[in-house]
Amino acid sequence: MIHCHTVPKTKVAVTIDADLLEQVDELVSRQRFRSRSQAVETALADKLRRLGRTRLAREAARLNPTEEKQLAEEGMAEALEAWPEY
Repeated sequence: MIHCHTVPKTKVAVTIDADLLEQVDELVSRQRFRSRSQAVETALADKLRRLGRTRLAREAARLNPTEEKQLAEEGMAEALEAWPEY
């Protein structure tokens, strides 16, 4: 079971499909969640995390590996000269 952080809560009203609500109620009755609210909050948090990862992947795909390597190595020659030899 996934637990959400304890933070201030705000009550909202939502309209959802009756079949979906039946599935949520079934999960609550099987004690997968304490309540409908916890089930909906957990599902929403999970979806938002997934969307965040999708955005990160999309942004990472836009990077040019050669350019990123050049940026990472920029200034490394001077830094390596300053390091003692082992």
